[in-house]
Parts: sequence; C-alpha cells; structure tokens
Amino acid sequence: MLRSACLTLALAALLLPATAHALIINLSASMDCAQAGTCGAGGTGTGTATITLDDQTNLLGWNVSWSGLSGADFLAHFHGPALPGQPAGVQVGIGIPSPRIGSAIISASQAADLLAGLWYVNIHSTTFQGGEIRGQVVPEPATLLLIGAGLVGLAAARRQGIG
Repeated sequence: MLRSACLTLALAALLLPATAHALIINLSASMDCAQAGTCGAGGTGTGTATITLDDQTNLLGWNVSWSGLSGADFLAHFHGPALPGQPAGVQVGIGIPSPRIGSAIISASQAADLLAGLWYVNIHSTTFQGGEIRGQVVPEPATLLLIGAGLVGLAAARRQGIG
C-alpha cells in the first residue's frame, strides 16, 4: 500500500504541467535500530526527520534529529535508491551533530527516487559504522491527498480540453 502511494506521488509529480505553481512536498522518516538491523547487536538510537521537496527547483530541505546512539555519531546521510532493508549509496550528506537543518538541490532522477519512497536516512555511529539507525523516507498523508486532488483536477481539465 505504501509503495503504491509513493509511486503514485512520484508519477503525479512527473505528470504535472510545467506551468503549474511550485508544490512543496512534505515527507518524513522515523529512524530506529530495527530498520538498520542493529537492534539485536546492541543498536539503541532513535530519530526523526521532516523533509520537504520543492517540485519546481528540486530544493530538498531537512530537519533531522536523533539521540540515544550506542556510540558517538560521525556521519549522517540520505541514501538511495533502495527499498526498506536494502543498502544503497549516499545521495546527500546531512552532517552532524543532531539536530541538523539543511538543504541541497537534487537532480530530477534523485527527486523521482525520493518521491517513489526509495531514499532512507542513515545515522552512523562509532559502534555501528555502517549505520546504527535508519528510516525510510515516505510522503506525509496530507501530501498524498493534495497530489491526488491535483491529479483529479488535471484529468478533469484534460477531458474538457483545458490542459
């Protein structure tokens, strides 16, 4: 269900007409050791991320915080493209320490992967250098409703010969 919603969001972003006004897409991630696979090995941290994407400029914005790691944090990144539980390369650095607020321009293909739910946040600690906590980035439900309403309006306009 979530993957289907993410793919619908990505498709909607690609189908919107170029003359459309900028849409700020809200995404989030909830990070824990279970998603990173480190809980059984002693991973202890948790974290959250609120993320935005401007669909016209591909400006990615983030506010990421974490705590309770079993070792000192030393790296934090967005990784992708990957489904939950799969590894992937670094896409954008977040920086340390927690909390981190930042932004970066990403490519159109990176934006498509992000909107398809194929990016995750990974916080690396000295104890778990491959990543102690991880969280898949997903669209916020309100954003999915907004995109869905926009697609219905776009379809209606095209049927009437307006779009």
